Amino acid sequence: MNTKQISFRLMAAVFAITATVASAQDQVPSKHLDLLGDPASVSAAQRTIVITPETKYVNVTGGEVVKFVVGEQSFAWHFDVAMTVSAFELNQVAPTGLLAQKVVTYITPDPMYRNP
Repeated sequence: MNTKQISFRLMAAVFAITATVASAQDQVPSKHLDLLGDPASVSAAQRTIVITPETKYVNVTGGEVVKFVVGEQSFAWHFDVAMTVSAFELNQVAPTGLLAQKVVTYITPDPMYRNP
């Protein structure tokens, strides 16, 4: 292989890597919120968790739809999380300003995907 062939292959590889990285950056949302599930209708909730000023954490199960009540307000979240997600701050998905303190959500893996 001569120097021109090596140089061309190197440039092609750099171009391919650059194009792949640019494409991936366009598709990855900020903070990766898509890995944490989706907003849900409060009427679709399977259970309700009341969050008080003393609440530091909540426990949920993957796949579950939970309604969170904070004072007079509420929101629901579908914990359709990535398999690599076992915990995250609920503040990341709660409506802005709703939670006055940090609340960590611990997620038990979805039983539908557990090995018997």
